[in-house]
Amino acid sequence: MAAPNQFRLGLAVRLALRELRGGLSGFYIFLACVALGTAAIAGVNSVSQMMTGSIASEGRTILGGDIRFESENQPFSEAESSFIEDLGDVSTGANLRTMARTQDGSDQSLVELRAVDGAYPLYGSFQASPDMPLETIFEERDGVFGAATAQILLDRLGLSLGDEVLVGQARFELRAIIVTEPDSLSEGFGFAPRFLISRSSLDAAGLIRPGSLIEYSYRVRVDGGASAGQLANIRADLREQFPETGLEVRTSRNAAPALTRNIERFSQFLTLVGLTALIVGGVGIANSVRAWLDGKRGVIATLKCVGAPSRLVVAIYLIQVMLIAGFGVFLGLLLGLATPFFAAGALSGVIPVAVQASVYPASLIIAAGFGLMTAFAFAVLPLGRAGEVPATALFRQQSFEGGGLPRWPYLLAAGVTLVALCAAAIWFADDRGIASVFVAAVVVAFGVLRLVGFAVQAIARKVPAVRSTPLRLAIGNIHRPGALTPSVVLSLGLGLALLVTLALIDTNLRRELSGNLPDRAPNFFFVDIQSSEIDGFENILSEVAPEGKVIKVPMLRGRILELKGEPVNEDNVPAEARWVLRGDRGVTYTKNLPENSRLSAGEWWAPDHQGEPLVSFSSEEAGELGLSVGDTITVSVLGRSIVARIANLRDVEWESLSINFVMVFSPNTFAGAPHSWMATLQDPDATAAEEGEVLRAVTQAYPTITSVRVKDALELANRVVGQIGIAIRAAALVALIASVLVLAGALAAGNRSRIHDAVVLKTLGATRVTLIRAYVYEYGLLGLATAVFALAFGAVASWFVVSRIMTLPSSFMPDIAAATLVGALVVTVGIGLLGTWRVLGQKAAPVLREL
Repeated sequence: MAAPNQFRLGLAVRLALRELRGGLSGFYIFLACVALGTAAIAGVNSVSQMMTGSIASEGRTILGGDIRFESENQPFSEAESSFIEDLGDVSTGANLRTMARTQDGSDQSLVELRAVDGAYPLYGSFQASPDMPLETIFEERDGVFGAATAQILLDRLGLSLGDEVLVGQARFELRAIIVTEPDSLSEGFGFAPRFLISRSSLDAAGLIRPGSLIEYSYRVRVDGGASAGQLANIRADLREQFPETGLEVRTSRNAAPALTRNIERFSQFLTLVGLTALIVGGVGIANSVRAWLDGKRGVIATLKCVGAPSRLVVAIYLIQVMLIAGFGVFLGLLLGLATPFFAAGALSGVIPVAVQASVYPASLIIAAGFGLMTAFAFAVLPLGRAGEVPATALFRQQSFEGGGLPRWPYLLAAGVTLVALCAAAIWFADDRGIASVFVAAVVVAFGVLRLVGFAVQAIARKVPAVRSTPLRLAIGNIHRPGALTPSVVLSLGLGLALLVTLALIDTNLRRELSGNLPDRAPNFFFVDIQSSEIDGFENILSEVAPEGKVIKVPMLRGRILELKGEPVNEDNVPAEARWVLRGDRGVTYTKNLPENSRLSAGEWWAPDHQGEPLVSFSSEEAGELGLSVGDTITVSVLGRSIVARIANLRDVEWESLSINFVMVFSPNTFAGAPHSWMATLQDPDATAAEEGEVLRAVTQAYPTITSVRVKDALELANRVVGQIGIAIRAAALVALIASVLVLAGALAAGNRSRIHDAVVLKTLGATRVTLIRAYVYEYGLLGLATAVFALAFGAVASWFVVSRIMTLPSSFMPDIAAATLVGALVVTVGIGLLGTWRVLGQKAAPVLREL
């Protein structure tokens, strides 16, 4: 029995290859759909690998050492310093935000101050303009220290090199512009211009005070090199010698974890969008295969008449389809392979490391797998249906629409492949939870769109007869057997739904950052206010902003050591909650429930509580960490471990940008402990000039208090969101292009029956104008129905993302709705008329002879 099967397979291959000699006519949309989706997945993943690989290869330079130790707000102890200094060459530093003021006090700006020692940098090179050594930049001259800064600070304050600014209690001469700071990526995202000074001048500025928000760091070039094993041993030795240390440890193997995570997550999102485009293209693949097989009716009928079984017919055309799909995948891989080389130049200005483009086989293999699986899953159904139609029916019928569903083996093959495709998308994702939701949304959208198509046809059947002949023809075309309705709705619906979803998310986010959020948020945040300064600070605000609302809270810094008596372990909590466990967190104490929060569980403590330490925990973060009322947490504050019981949980309005804390303690917890204060000023009616006066008054009276203007931070965030939005809209455009290709394929698949319909109607007296009007009505009604679905689906999906994931207010945008409706109508009517124009000019005689 093996020989016949082998013979049949060989025969199928030979027949398939012979028939392909006729070219790829009818498969251009098929190729475009496969190539577009494959290229999107391959390109996005290749660029992601290029970026993360470049960061990894430059790990020592980015980190500034082989290993880096950080301490939030607490200087290193002598024992810790001694341990670190024994490892090799060391460079110390400190980072904080503070204010830089012009000499006459007329203007000021928030700066990201960084103090480094003489050993900086251990790896890489620092470049300044004009070019000079750091020793020359930093040296003290007649009581004035030197500094290097970003060009934007000079622009903001209207200064030039050689001018002086006041920082804290010290004077600094601006001697150079920072050109290259080799380890800037490891410093994280900055909201203000960089201001680089020497470690010794930081002490003279008087900015290090109790409660100051300072990050201390040690960078080490390990003696004898630093293998992965050595770095792991150093980390283990540190934990063994200092089990309760609050030091954060990073190695050159993970130099910029936040940036790497963001790249991977954004890459995942774009990959899923690319996969959506590929799946949308799958509908086009099915339409193309159906149209192609429709043109092969005579060949298939002849094969069956000479005794070819259905399996052989299916095998012949499946081999052809997969060979053509392989060619489409190859074209997509070429585009994906070239993408990193085109992107490297653009990214070199975004990531300050040497971006080296290369070929990334893993990304190409994944994209090829997705492309081939999609092609097979969507091609096997029309192939199976054609194989089951008897020869006599093939000679009589004009298409395969009457063939019904194929037998269960073909349905099973398509179903298993689609499940494998979804499973692979989730498996290869960085965040499988988000990937699962995304895949589920696409599956639901597919199902709903099929229902929408059936509903439109059912409504069209129930519509009473109308007098207008073109409209009557249009309605009949919508629900007749073999109608294009399901294909048009499905092909256009997914692309439009994705476009509307992303547009609404982008618009809501932009509106929140530029409009609603600034109106609700305070005008200023003030930090590093000492207890001796708080009364005078309030007096100043009452004078310069008498209508403003001032909120002040005490603030300390604490690191969570244990949860429910067990040492913290980031690996056991969701990724979105790990930030609570990393480094020191701001904590406070109060007698009363804070504003912008409400109790969700437990009870608030009495104002005069004097019992065991109690803590109120943010309910969302508590749920993610597995905490509930009655559990205990251990927090290290000022070097002292405090065990507190959770008395209640709070729902916190983080989006208000008011003062909020994950942990709020009962006042008796920190009785007598030294601390600083944080304050906000909210005055919605304040003008820019009045805000400038507040800033000047506070900075001149208390130069060591850091003042953050919220609108400046939101404007920066808005610019970042705008840049991300460009990439998101580009990704949505890829999906929309795929939808347009699929729509064109759907029209091409129905052209044969359209030709016969048009010829018969013209023979019976219908004019070209009548047929054009009928097609305009038909495509317009289908476009309208599709746009309504896209609006509904996009509104729900964007609401879920903005409201539930981003926890921001979400609203429906009528302008987006109108644009979608117009876009859907233009696309469907335009492409529909382009696709059927040839039909209207078809000569009647050749077609009538075939009937």
